Amino acid sequence: MRHDLEGITVIALEQAVAAPYASSRLADAGARVIKLERHEGDFARNYDSYVNGLSAYFVWLNRGKESVLFNLKDPADVKLLHSLLATADVFIQNLAPGATDRAGFASSELRQLYPKLITVDITGYGSTGEYRSMKAYDLLVQAESGLALLTGNDAGAARVGVSVCDIACGMYAHQAILQALYAREKNGEGRGIEVSLFHSLADWMNVPYLQFQYGGHHPSRNGLEHPTIAPYGVFGCHGGEKLLLSIQNEREWQRLCEQVLERADLHLHDKFLNNNARVKHRRELEAVINSIFGDLTRDQVAERLMKAEIAFGRLSTLEDLGKHPQLRTIAVETTTGEVELIAPPSLAAGDLHFGAVPALGAHDKAVRAEFLTASTDTGTIAAAG
Repeated sequence: MRHDLEGITVIALEQAVAAPYASSRLADAGARVIKLERHEGDFARNYDSYVNGLSAYFVWLNRGKESVLFNLKDPADVKLLHSLLATADVFIQNLAPGATDRAGFASSELRQLYPKLITVDITGYGSTGEYRSMKAYDLLVQAESGLALLTGNDAGAARVGVSVCDIACGMYAHQAILQALYAREKNGEGRGIEVSLFHSLADWMNVPYLQFQYGGHHPSRNGLEHPTIAPYGVFGCHGGEKLLLSIQNEREWQRLCEQVLERADLHLHDKFLNNNARVKHRRELEAVINSIFGDLTRDQVAERLMKAEIAFGRLSTLEDLGKHPQLRTIAVETTTGEVELIAPPSLAAGDLHFGAVPALGAHDKAVRAEFLTASTDTGTIAAAG
């Protein structure tokens, strides 16, 4: 088992998705993550109850952490937080805008008290600008950033089916924390990090943004088809199952016609002679392909595409995903039993152990005893205050 971040302590005053995503990846790497939760718990604990009575979001993002009950307005808990931060390496928070500042825990002030501390503020729209005080949630930012207008089909805009804003923000925060830890090894100094949902997803919007700003091109909603390449989209097979294929060049188009469609004449047809022609006559081309695929099962089509070395993807159900030959999973203990999760993409699943998902307040007494006793003995709180 690898413990690359062993010895690193992370204090996470967090809830929902973005901040827990970042801290969970630090915990996976061996960092000690102490999660401070309101007495009713991180509200992601109650998003659903599908995982043996637990929330899928919470199980996914909180393995390997210690849960401590915390009230930012309680003087005893304020004392505890200072004790934690005095020896911590990273402080992550994603409370409502301005909440930690009003409580006396502004990041800039914390770094003056604890010069080696890396502070991470995760917000909806950043700390400056007209929207700095606005609350923000994933679907709202998908709309605000323009992503929702590009997603969907002719019937209208749509939400991406997973929390891409939160996940992108958590990824950027994780990346910035690792960079800050590396820099601190060289200069001994902490760093202030700010990451927002809006700016994270706005970065992902750079291609359509540049196309519009410099070319006047506004990408359309294309559902499951590529706007400028054909054939590149979804096709129906016998039994109603669907499959996507992608043609990237004329050699692949010829192989598709000859080896998959078994219509060698198609690649010479005037309407399908090159990509521009195929895009112009996309609907006619789709009708031809669907008529052939409709007599074949999805597995039969996939076998032909594989032999012809043409890229494809099945339109998988969640049941399909669970049986996918490339899927890697990990086992994690929870309060209601062991749960099998999809493994992180950058880690081999076989040689790692992941910590348990904590019950609310499971480590409260132990952490308070450890840190409040230590602060009393060393005078940490007096020095901090």
